Amino acid sequence: MNNMKKIGLSALAGSMVLTSANAVDYGMSGGATIAFSSVDAPTQGEATNGKGIGVATDLTFSASGELDNGYTVSFVQVIDTNGALSNTSSQVAIGMGSLGSFHINNKSGSMANGIDDVMPAAYNETWDGLALTGDNPSFFGSGTASGSVDYRIPAMEMMGLTINAGATLDGAAGEGPASKGGTTTTSQSGTALTVKIAHESGLEIGGGQEKIDNGTTAGGDEENVTAYAKYSMGPVSVGIQEAYQNSGAGAADNEADFWAIAYTAGNVSVSYGESTLTDHAIGSTAAVDREMESVQISYTAGAMTIAAAMAETANAGGIAGQTYEENELSVSFAF
Repeated sequence: MNNMKKIGLSALAGSMVLTSANAVDYGMSGGATIAFSSVDAPTQGEATNGKGIGVATDLTFSASGELDNGYTVSFVQVIDTNGALSNTSSQVAIGMGSLGSFHINNKSGSMANGIDDVMPAAYNETWDGLALTGDNPSFFGSGTASGSVDYRIPAMEMMGLTINAGATLDGAAGEGPASKGGTTTTSQSGTALTVKIAHESGLEIGGGQEKIDNGTTAGGDEENVTAYAKYSMGPVSVGIQEAYQNSGAGAADNEADFWAIAYTAGNVSVSYGESTLTDHAIGSTAAVDREMESVQISYTAGAMTIAAAMAETANAGGIAGQTYEENELSVSFAF
């Protein structure tokens, strides 16, 4: 996406807290996606099946500047403009040079949530809009995604390796952000540790651990872990990832597996991916694997991208033999 306008406000900087000497850069970009989707779920009610054409539109606003001590401050906010305006993502980052950076994840954006599913794809994740509610296997990092603070080390490079790591703290895990001067009403807190290591050969490995303290609930603490490996060689990328959730408080644990392969030639990308969510039910009830697979293709020409995805979920909703199929064709424009 290209910035529509960047304005240096040196003349006004004297009246701003940000800096008294340096310019502040403002940017705005946007995008629109037109999509046709069809759903076929023969074992479910008529309300689950259907077809539709929809439009998604977003605007992204950003600002960045430098403090007198050399630190940097940046802000980004994504606004969903489909109907009533809504904030879908907003973060503030404070860069401290060799000391690393702090990221205030007001709405999404934590480093932990950023590795919930990192498999290569031509269009989107196997579960993103292509699965029933409850079949989503990307549980890692969701509890500390919003209303949290990251500390991220500066990228470290050695022997062909690039290492990124961070720690996340969320005083109200599983809740949205508090308003300025406000508080949330939960006693849950959360922490997460994340690391990503990339080698110049094309290999990348990473993982994380997330803990949710459920306050006064006996045995209620939740723990999530994930690990992944990806390898890119020329036009081909492959990846595998696993995640496990110890739900605590006597709730069923969850296990997720992902793998995918993608091929890119010029402006065309194709991919195939699978993900599985296993609900380790408590008692005599047998666990049922919810298996999702998706074939995707995309073509990019300048600011326009045409993409298609065909997805199928076996044992949808955790019910053996229940299927859910969705096809999607979209045209996206960036401006």
